[in-house]
Amino acid sequence: MLHIENYMLEVMDTYLKPIDTNWQPSDFLPDSTSETFFQDLKYLRENAEGLSYDLVAVLIGDTITEEALPTYESWLSMVDGVNRDEQGGWMKWVRHWTAEENRHGDLLNKYLYLSGRVDMRQMEISTQYLIADGFDIGTGNDPYRNFIYTSFQELATNISHRRVASLAKQNGDTSLSKMCGVIASDEARHAKAYKDFMSKIFAVDPSEAMLAFEDMMRHKIVMPAHFLREMGLKIGQTFGHFTDAAQRLGVYTAVDYVEIMQQLIEEWKVETMPDLNEAGEKARDYIMALPNRLLRVADRMKNPTMEYKFSWIHS
Repeated sequence: MLHIENYMLEVMDTYLKPIDTNWQPSDFLPDSTSETFFQDLKYLRENAEGLSYDLVAVLIGDTITEEALPTYESWLSMVDGVNRDEQGGWMKWVRHWTAEENRHGDLLNKYLYLSGRVDMRQMEISTQYLIADGFDIGTGNDPYRNFIYTSFQELATNISHRRVASLAKQNGDTSLSKMCGVIASDEARHAKAYKDFMSKIFAVDPSEAMLAFEDMMRHKIVMPAHFLREMGLKIGQTFGHFTDAAQRLGVYTAVDYVEIMQQLIEEWKVETMPDLNEAGEKARDYIMALPNRLLRVADRMKNPTMEYKFSWIHS
């Protein structure tokens, strides 16, 4: 981690945009200071009426996931082996990455509030629960496992927001489509950064990096909102219904999970990785065989059909 810290400072401007010129939530929402505010608000609400129930549920779940940013920032700050100097590469990256990510929940939250489709208090309760409950993603404080997780997760969120953007457009809400599109673009940039950082680790410590990759794949990548719950429910009870809705819509599926894994295998040149010790070779063998095995499982999975009424959605 100390080895790549200077590199992180060098490439930060490649993966993060200047704050003064970056997009902000207000760029996509009705301007409350404008004379056309109420007309623009009416237009937003009319378009939001056309969104399907499952799509609204997935959008809310995505928003709550983005709003739990304090959990992710504190988690990244606790990684072992990093320099915690405020101006060092790691801490500076974490702050600037958090600042970019913070816009996502801010934008989607305001859109949902204005849409008139959402019981905001119930959604806010779920958000507070998710932050308070934290998460257990199986990485511990290990930096290698954390980089593998963030590489995977940023790709997953890119897919999810991109698909919601496409469905919103199909449902006639072009404004929401643009919102989710710019968020997806951020996630793609962040994914490139974490994949790049992990490539540097593979270059200097290939066997340990391979073992970390194998371990994360054995235990599966869990989503950051896997503790998601509504008021009165236990930890994680709502998450299954949220993922069912995403699977039904094709927003994020088991096949997507496998394709992300394949992308990382290719990106990190796992198949041809040199200088592996015996344990690293065994780890690579496991990783290379896994995608085909998971695809066979995914092919047998049936689309979930059970309908569920979320407390978040205004009846």
